Amino acid sequence: MKRYLQLFVCFLVGALPVIGQSPYQNTMVNQGTLTISKEAVVSTSYDFDNKESGVVQSDGATYYYRNFNNDNLYYPSTGSTSAHAVFTPLEEGEEGVQLISGSKPSEFYRVTLNNPTPVKGFDLTNEMNVKGSVDFQRGIMHVDSLQGMLTFHPGAQAIDPSDQSHADGYVEKIGKDSFTYPIGDKGLYRPARISSPPTEKDIYQSKYVLEDHQFFKSHSATSTSIILLNTQEYWKVEKPSASSGDIMLTLSWDDRTTLSDLLTDPEERLHIVRWDEKEELWVDEGGIVSVDSKEVTTPSHVKGYGYFTLAKVDVRLADKDLVVYNLVTPDGDGKNDYFLIDNLHRYPNNRVEIYNRWGVKVYEASGYGSSDTVFKGYSEGRTTVNKNEYLPSGTYYYILTYEKSDKNGSRTIKKSGYLHLETN
Repeated sequence: MKRYLQLFVCFLVGALPVIGQSPYQNTMVNQGTLTISKEAVVSTSYDFDNKESGVVQSDGATYYYRNFNNDNLYYPSTGSTSAHAVFTPLEEGEEGVQLISGSKPSEFYRVTLNNPTPVKGFDLTNEMNVKGSVDFQRGIMHVDSLQGMLTFHPGAQAIDPSDQSHADGYVEKIGKDSFTYPIGDKGLYRPARISSPPTEKDIYQSKYVLEDHQFFKSHSATSTSIILLNTQEYWKVEKPSASSGDIMLTLSWDDRTTLSDLLTDPEERLHIVRWDEKEELWVDEGGIVSVDSKEVTTPSHVKGYGYFTLAKVDVRLADKDLVVYNLVTPDGDGKNDYFLIDNLHRYPNNRVEIYNRWGVKVYEASGYGSSDTVFKGYSEGRTTVNKNEYLPSGTYYYILTYEKSDKNGSRTIKKSGYLHLETN
């Protein structure tokens, strides 16, 4: 005979044909339709199991103190911003891995992860779809490599990931927002960031791996420009659909994981490199370095996907006659009022593009430097709304492309770097 367990509910609307099994199994079961209004607060100190016939529409706050399983429909109503699922132990300081499982994807708006268990607080063996945010408070979420996936839908964000709380495994991002993946491995948070993709349907996945020495033994070949490869870590960034657009990638270095020899003259020599599956070697994707944030960004869209890491490269600056002044202060004092590239007039067939830190183009011009064609702190990109307002102060990135002719003929040269704009 089944015994029904007590469920603590405020403002609950809906049907709950079965809400429990025997106390020996300690499971709260839903086999019918459960609707939780936006004012509701629901908590269960037992495992939660939404059966094959169960439907849960949750717009309120739900607290799961044990394991969570979904084998049918679990979702907030369309447009709901009040749905909030909290995964945390019942008692403060209580430890134990919480399993988030099921045979059908679960959909959430807002999720809070708060489990003090070291190494692994949550084990995700199902698809968790998030429409609003995931608040990483405490506890590392292990994402199963075969069945698990943490997916952020358009507009969704990861809040405060850290060494103490992040995703260990694949994280997926859908949409055209720039995004920082809340990923890590072996207790270290090591994010990857992508620039804004072209459409809301674009999908990218990423994970981080630390100290996989066997991997680097089988992936050791490098192109001639790579002097030293960081064999301590790698990121994997994938584009599941060939129809998705392309992105710029930002990675970071960390004294705990990045070889110290890589960091001599990082602004000139530290680049992002990618394993080329066809050529079976690491190739240079370029790098724009921010020493302050310890980040490296590809100067343009990546040329392929798969495995990425950092490397020290041999940068051969053949055209030292070009001098780039990377400070712009358009205040009318006659100093640094625009982005100046000395001697660029020698190469009239040129093009300058400037991007913000999210990879959005804010300026582009051909024949830069002639007829007052210079960047003065105003946005002149295709998406510009108000060309009469200065761009915000901060770090921007430029790509300079120009044609050089000599006795060997003409060739196109591309340079990239950062500039600092001060408009306050």
